Amino acid sequence: MGKGPGLYSDIGKKARDLLYKDYQSDHKFIITTYSPTGVVITSSGTKKGDLFLADVNTQLKNKNITTDIKVDTNSNLFTTITIDEAAPGLKTIFSFRVPDQRSGKVELQYLHDYAGISSSVGLTANPIVNFSGVIGNNLVALGTDLSFDSKTGNFTKCNAGLSFSNADLIAALTLNDKGDTLSASYYHSVNPQSNTAVGAEVTHSFSTNENTITLGTQHALDPLTTVKARVNNFGKANALIQHEWRPKSTFTISGEVDTRAIEKSAKVGLALALKP
Repeated sequence: MGKGPGLYSDIGKKARDLLYKDYQSDHKFIITTYSPTGVVITSSGTKKGDLFLADVNTQLKNKNITTDIKVDTNSNLFTTITIDEAAPGLKTIFSFRVPDQRSGKVELQYLHDYAGISSSVGLTANPIVNFSGVIGNNLVALGTDLSFDSKTGNFTKCNAGLSFSNADLIAALTLNDKGDTLSASYYHSVNPQSNTAVGAEVTHSFSTNENTITLGTQHALDPLTTVKARVNNFGKANALIQHEWRPKSTFTISGEVDTRAIEKSAKVGLALALKP
């Protein structure tokens, strides 16, 4: 565990990664290359049914400044400039998208041993202001996540979260959607040597009175191969196997079946990530 409570987005992240990360039903590939001058170029493509989406991202680093420029198949140009450690614990992020002139945004992140703060504001006449803050330490953290639309004068997002961590267990409780959705998650590291872990998430919607329960696990068959599985109370079962066939390069096969409609074809996803 690191020092400090981290950012609000870190609350429940371990359980979310265990239950949802790397699962997909699409076909995806990612190729990363490095130039002698230190420029990193990442090309990715995703096939969703008959639709193919692609983008190319170029990353340049100069001391503590990182610039990311990405172009996608819709001719959108995304630019993100990140300045690390402008002051101790402070990160500044400036981002915008062309041709959307209203997409400009400035974000500040500050990490301390007993607090984590992230605040952003849109570069428009009537911006949306986001703020999230966490207080605590690496054992207990309490935080909130807010968004305010200055044009309408309304809060568009109001969330709160609580996290408890120790050496092998992380539990989190969050209240989202302006108090309409209550989620509790649990992550337990069973055997760090084999990367064996179990996790669960229970979500209750007050407006629909509906509960969603998701259980998952992961295990490393060997240092290069990991398997994961999850199931929810709606009968959806997922599994994946990921193999690192060369350093930093992985091949992932994932599948999903609906146990309540077993006659339907299973969904199969493939992902290939190549790095030199």
